[in-house]
Amino acid sequence: MRRKAYVPGVAALLAALLAGCTGGSADGGSETDSKGSDTGTVAPARPGKYRTLPEACSAVGHDTLDTLLPGIEQIADEKQREKAYAGEATPTYDTDRRDGCRWKVESTSASDRLLVDFERVASYDNTVSDDNKAREIYAGKETAADLPEPAGSGSASGPTAGSGTGAPGSDASASSTPSAPSSSSSASASAPSASASVTPADLQPRTLDDVGDEAFLDDRLSAAATARARTVTVVFRTSNVIVTIEYAEQPTASTEAPDSKEMQDRARKLAQKLADTLDG
Repeated sequence: MRRKAYVPGVAALLAALLAGCTGGSADGGSETDSKGSDTGTVAPARPGKYRTLPEACSAVGHDTLDTLLPGIEQIADEKQREKAYAGEATPTYDTDRRDGCRWKVESTSASDRLLVDFERVASYDNTVSDDNKAREIYAGKETAADLPEPAGSGSASGPTAGSGTGAPGSDASASSTPSAPSSSSSASASAPSASASVTPADLQPRTLDDVGDEAFLDDRLSAAATARARTVTVVFRTSNVIVTIEYAEQPTASTEAPDSKEMQDRARKLAQKLADTLDG
């Protein structure tokens, strides 16, 4: 009889132990499941619109090159002329990330140069989109250009401050000083000479509203006393691609500076064509 009483006691003890283990396992499982359901993952930033780039040397048509580089049509040798049209590709390790091309043509009156550069921006940070990274790089380029304050902004820097344009006659301080500065009539008489020495507001370096998502134009004139060279630069961003155009002209003999409006118009038209090429 004592033996029969002992066995149920052991069975009861084992049952209690098993019940405790089962309860602990259930509690532990619930904790694991609750942690596993909260992964905390963040969706990666959106990729940019563009995954490839146009070929820069093929992006500018012959008609456009005829306009920007007038000397190209003066090249008598057909092979040399075709070589001039083809341009020279800038070195790059990955044409899907960067591609550029240069042209340089001499004419009887001037030397003209053109650079077109495409840069596709890719962000390696999952929290920053390609577009935002491109926007950051573009902003750095615009800041480096040191554009003057827009007219009417209230800045005291003046219309040519910080522009670096060196426009013809920009040494306004060298203009004749009125002999009677206190006289209002003499002050008004000196106004035409001062205004004539300042680049018009619509030709000042500035941001552009009609090219890509954002753009700016810079216009600089060398300070040389003879054969002054002008360089017009247009930089614009479309999604995650940044395009840079540098268009320069230097007269071969004349001391007269290249026409600012004409060069700006040509550079802006090219910029719009390249923006259309990207979207096409």
